[in-house]
Amino acid sequence: MENNNIELLIPELRPEVGLRLQKITTLMDEAGMDAMLLASNANVFYMAGRFFRGYIYMEKSGKMVYFLIRPNCFNVNGKDVVEIRKPEMIPAELTRLGFAAPAAFGLELDTLSYSEVQRLGKLYPDATICNASDVMRKARMTKTPYEIRLMREDGEHQMAAYSRITGLYKRDMTDVELQVEIERVLRLEGNLGFLRTSGNLMEINLGSVISGDNADAPSPYDFAMGGAGVSPALPCGACGDILKPGQTVMVDMNGCFNGWQTDMTRVWTIGEVDQLARDAHECSRRILRELEKIAVPGVEVRELYDRAHAIVEEEGLEQYFMGHRQQAAFIGHGVGIELNEAPPITPRNRVRLEADMTLAIEPKFVIPGVGAVGVENTYVVTPGGLQNLTPFPEELTDLL
Repeated sequence: MENNNIELLIPELRPEVGLRLQKITTLMDEAGMDAMLLASNANVFYMAGRFFRGYIYMEKSGKMVYFLIRPNCFNVNGKDVVEIRKPEMIPAELTRLGFAAPAAFGLELDTLSYSEVQRLGKLYPDATICNASDVMRKARMTKTPYEIRLMREDGEHQMAAYSRITGLYKRDMTDVELQVEIERVLRLEGNLGFLRTSGNLMEINLGSVISGDNADAPSPYDFAMGGAGVSPALPCGACGDILKPGQTVMVDMNGCFNGWQTDMTRVWTIGEVDQLARDAHECSRRILRELEKIAVPGVEVRELYDRAHAIVEEEGLEQYFMGHRQQAAFIGHGVGIELNEAPPITPRNRVRLEADMTLAIEPKFVIPGVGAVGVENTYVVTPGGLQNLTPFPEELTDLL
C-alpha cells in the first residue's frame, strides 16, 4: 500500500509506514472497523516514526491524516498534516478533506483513560466504538525488515555496553552503585535513557541489577524478577545492598537506542557460588537451545512454556523457576517499541507464532542466599527457528 502522507515522514519511512498500514487495515477490516483514531505515545510513534502531541486518523482504505496540536514543531504542512487546538476540531477537518463519518470508530480502549475515551467518542456520537488497541497490538506483534534492522542495531549496542560490565565492578560496591555505572555506559553507547513498557501498571527505570536475597523480594510489577528497589515509590530492582562474595549479580538493563529495543539478561558472580546456582543457570541455557529449535511459525505460544517447564521438572528445579517466594507465570514476552508486548509466553496462550515476531525469552531461577541466575535473549521467529539478536556470551562470569 502506497503511503501519501509524505509531509510529516522522513523519506526512509514513507514505504515503511505503507507496510504497517497494510497490516493494520487488514485487521481493521476483520474487526469491522471503518476508521480509528490513535492517541497513545507508542502507537503515534509507530505510525509516524517520531513522537508528537496529537492524533493519527486512519481509514480502513489506508487514507491517513496526522493531527498536530500546536505548536507544529516540525514546521510541516500539507493536506495530510493538519494543525488543531483540540480534538473536537477533527470531524470538521476530516469533512473538509472529503472523509465520511465512520459507522464503526476505533479508539485505544486499553490505554486511554476513561475520560479520554468519553471525550473522543463524542467526535462521532452515532458511531459504534471499537477497540483499536487490539488491532494495534496484533499489528505490532510482527515486525517489518526495517524494524528488525533497528532491533538488531539495539542488540549490537546493548552487547557493546554489557562487554564493559566486568571492568565496572569494585569491591564493596552496592548494587545501586554498579547499576549507575552500567547506566552511564549504556548512555554513552547511545541509549535513549527511557524505557517504554506495555501496561498501565508497569513501571521501571533503566532496568534491574539484582543480587543475593534481593532477587527473592516480591515485586508488585509483572516482571520475571522482583527486587525491593530503593524506595516504596518504585519497589523494583536494586535496593542498595553491598555486593558480597558468593552472590550472583543479574543484569537486565534497557536496550533502547532508536525507539525500538532489545531485552537481554546476563549473570555475573562474585567469586565462587553454590553449585545449585550453576546447575540452574545451565538449565536456563538448555531451555533456550531447545526453544530456539521448536519455536517456528504455527507453533502455539503455550508449547514453548510447556517445553521449558518440562525441562525444569526433569532437572528437579521447579521450586526455583521464575522466582522462589513469588513465581512469575510466564517465561517471556513480545518486545519492540515497548517491553512486554504481545504475545506473552504463558501456559494458556494459544496464539500461534508467526514469522517476524520478536520475542524476549527469559527462563530464570532464584536460588535463596545466592541470587538470580538465567539468560534472556531477544529473538526473531523464522521458518528455521529463533534467530538471536543478542548473541552475547551466556556463561557465568566472575566480577572479581
